[in-house]
Amino acid sequence: MTPAPKKPNNWGRWSKTLSFWILVILIPVAFLSYGNGREAQAPEIGYSDYRQQLEAGNIKQATFQSDNVLIGQFNQPVRVQNQEAKRFTVRMVAGSLADEQDRLYARGVRTASQEPRFNAGSFLITMLPYLLLIGFWIFLFRQMQAGGNKAFSFGKSKAKLLSGDTPKLTFADVAGADEAKIELQEIIEFLKDPQKFTRLGGRLPKGALLVGPPGTGKTLLAKAVAGEAGRPFFSMSGSDFVEMFVGVGASRVRDLFEQGKAHAPCIIFIDEIDAVGRHRGAGLGGGHDEREQTLNQLLVEMDGFESNDGVILIAATNRPDVLDPALLRPGRFDRQIVVDAPDLRGREGILKVHLRNKPIADDVSVTALARGTPGMSGADLANLVNEGALLAARKNHEKIFMNDLEEAKDRVMLGAERKSLVMKDEERRLTAFHEAGHAVCAMIVKGNDPLHKVTIVPRGRALGIAFTLPEDDRVSVTREQLEARLVMAYGGRAAEEIVFGHNRVTTGAASDIQQATSIARRYVTQWGLSDTIGPILVGDNEQELFLGREIQSRREVSEQTAQMVDAEVKRVAFEAHARAVSVLTEHRVLLDSVAHALLERETLSRDDILILKDGRSLPPRAEEPVLTAPSAIAGSTATSPARPVSPPLLGGPEVAPA
Repeated sequence: MTPAPKKPNNWGRWSKTLSFWILVILIPVAFLSYGNGREAQAPEIGYSDYRQQLEAGNIKQATFQSDNVLIGQFNQPVRVQNQEAKRFTVRMVAGSLADEQDRLYARGVRTASQEPRFNAGSFLITMLPYLLLIGFWIFLFRQMQAGGNKAFSFGKSKAKLLSGDTPKLTFADVAGADEAKIELQEIIEFLKDPQKFTRLGGRLPKGALLVGPPGTGKTLLAKAVAGEAGRPFFSMSGSDFVEMFVGVGASRVRDLFEQGKAHAPCIIFIDEIDAVGRHRGAGLGGGHDEREQTLNQLLVEMDGFESNDGVILIAATNRPDVLDPALLRPGRFDRQIVVDAPDLRGREGILKVHLRNKPIADDVSVTALARGTPGMSGADLANLVNEGALLAARKNHEKIFMNDLEEAKDRVMLGAERKSLVMKDEERRLTAFHEAGHAVCAMIVKGNDPLHKVTIVPRGRALGIAFTLPEDDRVSVTREQLEARLVMAYGGRAAEEIVFGHNRVTTGAASDIQQATSIARRYVTQWGLSDTIGPILVGDNEQELFLGREIQSRREVSEQTAQMVDAEVKRVAFEAHARAVSVLTEHRVLLDSVAHALLERETLSRDDILILKDGRSLPPRAEEPVLTAPSAIAGSTATSPARPVSPPLLGGPEVAPA
């Protein structure tokens, strides 16, 4: 039986609000009452003045108190202490109250005696301002302690301890990182059964560093470790150590490890450790820099004079190059676990994890979808599935169809269609020939990845896109493939020059030229593919400031070598451009056919272009039901079977920006 959900407890917030308004109302009332009470008290006069008024018969009545004080009332008001007083107080000599009583009786003054008694009302009125002041300070301190302010706990760790009732992720919820899971599983088994490993003389590893690009699942793996371990798990971010007060970060590190020792054996997870573990000794900020002090304390706690047996530190970062070498030595982060972009099998597993709780149509092929998404991280694949579900809901589908996921893939990879953008006929024609130039070069030049689709429907910041997909996952690129890629990059500009002439070329090739120039420069300076420069590294001075290596830029090449590099980069780029012009001139008929087909259909697949290459006409396209509002420029979005994308080394598709 499912327990009833607990009602939210708003008493704390309501009590704070009530306390505040009580203080606001009572403080003025208390001060007014206290002031009125002081004003109502009888002013004190001297004994001589009292005798003078008694002799003059101006005393109406008197009350004796046991503390040698007489309180009386005048018949006529008397000016006392610059004010008209009707009552008075006078102190008598000790032991003279009896004689004074006879004297008053002889003058006909009514007398009475009053025993001292405790007046709770007067006492409360007197003490209320002080009580309210104390209460106000207590209330203020509690407010400062609440939430994230914690004015009196700067040095306390902000780590969150995951308890047993926290919803748990396990390794079954993580796919595409099999090697990392094996490494982390060993750490978990070590915590559960240390004797299994220590019987042969092994020791508990101090720490594991998860390294990988953003979105590959480092934090997700840490959550899975928390779910699998069954041990106390402290989680915090590297930025939680850093404060504007010097020494606070080091204090928090000490407090964090003290908590870890108290709960040992346990796991401490620090996300984005590069926020606090950057390379020391940059020469800027001095030795009293807060981040350096925090890092020093972290190094001491991990492998210092005192032992931290049973406390394992797991950290994650996507910038291992900026970390201090002392963090990465054995004894601190003993293991560096690489969490890289998933391969085909990993992507298929990730897609299955994200699709398992969603209604999927029978035509969905997870394998085909995984083949069409190489280079994507786990976060990208999760976003793709989510976009597919949103598109299916927008179209009122009962299930998620393959067409929804393919459209979502194009949306994630290429950007959303800008259906509201209406181009002039001349601009559409120019964009069609530009993209046709990319497509023809991709089809004809050997070494290019297979063309996936070409479209003149604006997506993102591009007016058109020619998109290629490699046949499989790739970790390296050959010289032939790089040169073919350069030819394809210049295909759009070459088509404009051939069809419209040099005077009518546009700025649409700006991103193509930028990408081609970047490839050509790395072709010469980093990859050692130029015969003139040779297999040497030229001008590798791209290290960031504050890494503690180079404060000022250092000249690494001579003027002569720099001129040779510039000339070689120019030669590589110009040869690729000339080759693109030659290819498109030779295949001008195919260029015109593809451009006119794009003007008619706006989107062509690889199969469509193969039909045009064979000199045949495109078959009529079956009409699809329109599920969204029609657009002036929206064409067919039919896609060919999914294939892998270009490697991250070469960047994304060639585009023609507005």
